[in-house]
Amino acid sequence: MSHLWWQPRQLTMEAVSESVPPAVDAFETNRPRLLGLAYRLVGTLADAEDLVQDAHVRWWQMADERRAAVVVPAAYLTRMVTNLALDHLKSARVKRETYVGPWMPEPVCTDDGVAFGVAFRGPVDVGGISLAFMVLLERLTPLERAVLVLTEVFDHTPAELAELLERTPVAIRQVLHRARAHIADDRPRYAPDDDAHARMMGAFFGAVASADVAAVEALLAADVRARSDGGGKANAALKILEGPSKVARFFVGILPKSSPTMTTEVRHINGLPALVGFDGGRAVMMATCETDGERIHALLVVVNPDKLRHLRPTDAP
Repeated sequence: MSHLWWQPRQLTMEAVSESVPPAVDAFETNRPRLLGLAYRLVGTLADAEDLVQDAHVRWWQMADERRAAVVVPAAYLTRMVTNLALDHLKSARVKRETYVGPWMPEPVCTDDGVAFGVAFRGPVDVGGISLAFMVLLERLTPLERAVLVLTEVFDHTPAELAELLERTPVAIRQVLHRARAHIADDRPRYAPDDDAHARMMGAFFGAVASADVAAVEALLAADVRARSDGGGKANAALKILEGPSKVARFFVGILPKSSPTMTTEVRHINGLPALVGFDGGRAVMMATCETDGERIHALLVVVNPDKLRHLRPTDAP
């Protein structure tokens, strides 16, 4: 790294000396934030954990004197994890192009109102962790994704990112402008509160359970889209479904194919209410929606078992 002293928010030297933990504790102190960054950049918890562990190994492989010379470990480790994630995304893009059906991020349980060590306060805070937002990030190049996440979720400035990513501030602002333009028209819409979101979810699945296609359609926005990720390992639509009629008929048609022993729980997933189905103690389905509280604009379903293994029933030991 060219400057081991790089500091977010231009901390004074006095603040730095008081805030920097000893080297032995530095990584663990930053681990939750690094995991949250890696997850938002690569989209799967397993890969994010691998990247953070890789960074951990590299941190402790540094010579003691070089590690001790890092004035702000948080900045140094942020750069390390970001670069590892950028390398990962370049290879992951090829794999996702051959993925069976639509690809979606791995759902993360946020029942306790905390995402990677940081508490959030309702819909105003969930944008950077919601599945709908993370699906949009898939449109971006790896660099655009990193710049957008580090700016909008982690509050870094172009000047800070210029040093972090070894670009000029002008170049960073250009990348940020492109990234925002790519997703501007499809920014997720969020209900005013969790209760409104949960009511829409309940109304939708209640109508689906009654097999009332017209009632389901009435809850959907004209531009509604449904994305289901089975990864070729579970029953899911192989294309993104668009329009109230197609979406309603798909959900009403697929419900009878569910396991008769499946039970469901309303859980918080990626900051928002979601319906999670369990069968034999295993999560077999996660469904959530993007809603403004009046209509559902998008439905997001994950049935790929590889992406559900972290979810457990509330009564699990």
